[in-house]
Amino acid sequence: MRLTARTLVLSTIFVSFLMSGSPGLGQSSAHSTAHAPADHVVLISIDGLRPEFYLDRTWPAPKIQQMARDGVSAEGVLGVFPSVTYPSHTSMVTGALPARHGIYNNRPFEPSGQTGRWYWHESAIKVETLWDLVRASGRQTAAFSWPVTDGAPIDYFVPEVWALSGDALGPMRDGTRPAGLWQELGREATGNLDAARFSPDYMSRDDIGGAAGAYLLETYKPALLAVHLLAADHFEHADGRDSDRVRLAVSAVDRAVAAIVDAADRAGILERTAFLVTGDHGFVELHTSVAPNVWLAHDGLTGTEPDRGEWRASFHTSGGSALLYLKDPSDRAAAVRVRALLTEQPQPLRRLFRVIERKELDEMGADPTIALALTGALGVSFSARASGDALGRATGGTHGYDPEAFPEIRTGFIGWGAGLVEGGRIIHRMRLVDIAPTVARLLGLEFEVPDGIIVRGALSE
Repeated sequence: MRLTARTLVLSTIFVSFLMSGSPGLGQSSAHSTAHAPADHVVLISIDGLRPEFYLDRTWPAPKIQQMARDGVSAEGVLGVFPSVTYPSHTSMVTGALPARHGIYNNRPFEPSGQTGRWYWHESAIKVETLWDLVRASGRQTAAFSWPVTDGAPIDYFVPEVWALSGDALGPMRDGTRPAGLWQELGREATGNLDAARFSPDYMSRDDIGGAAGAYLLETYKPALLAVHLLAADHFEHADGRDSDRVRLAVSAVDRAVAAIVDAADRAGILERTAFLVTGDHGFVELHTSVAPNVWLAHDGLTGTEPDRGEWRASFHTSGGSALLYLKDPSDRAAAVRVRALLTEQPQPLRRLFRVIERKELDEMGADPTIALALTGALGVSFSARASGDALGRATGGTHGYDPEAFPEIRTGFIGWGAGLVEGGRIIHRMRLVDIAPTVARLLGLEFEVPDGIIVRGALSE
């Protein structure tokens, strides 16, 4: 029933947006190909990964630099819009753009005001995932802190989910499967999994991620293991593209990758394991913040209350993007008025952002329910507030921009191990939606994804 329901939802999207000519409209097949290049695939996401981490040897990342030097890597990987963590990670495991897979942002737009919740639950995904595919083939999967996995059909996993108050790790602990795995990891691999040690404010978060991923791989030997590491992203947000803390964070994620590779060696499966190290987005150094809801509030289109008051239009912001939602999707007059407000801004201010209209959003595979979007100029982010000055100072770094906008927002890719090219081959450019079909091909499975293609240049055969 689950996949049938997803197929029905996906069909509705295609008809609504005249996309029925796209490839891969049917359900994906879990049939094996004649030969599987790898018995195991380890998919490691380094949140905020930038290609220079492995292309520039001044960065403290000897393990991923060695993997790139001995395997295959990309100069840049194009993400999705908005270029933020949750839709990006969902595209990695579905080969679909957000308009199809249904994870449109990190946080869903909530018409009565944002509660702070994110797209935590796997049930929100509208298309098949790698978890579905591998399970249908009769093999096992594992994951640690991978976004949008709460309730996922994964054999051994700790979801990425947290409480908005009280015991922050409670939902993560309760969502871990099978029962007892949380305690097993603490006892055998990571030490006590408490909120302080697992906080992104400390490098111990990714040490724990590396230890947990290593334990899952060595102990259960799943066909697919996915691990999300996030220290680099956390400190790039705080400090910008480079600082002592960012470099320490890069060394922490590199240490975690090395720990997982070591585990494959100890388990005796290294020669038959493919490692794909990728990320979700790059980073931009900030200088200016724009609050477009201030213009809407001045015009009476939205309120300044936490629940938006009596609103007709509101921007949902995430770093370098701002997505326009209408309370009544058929309220064309509100959309026209928002466009006029944007056009009326002084030209120096207009240069701080670009308007993305619905036709282009369809081409980008973005949220099908928004009227339009804004993407920031280099160094410009968006604030959700609806009162005060529309312009402000911004520090640190962010992402969320149109992935085609500038090289700084591209992420990276490294392939190393079974079934992958050796000798340091460089791929000029690929896309995040290409990850899923490439993983499937390495496992000898057919996965007819709607938007991605197999990265043939990364494969040894």
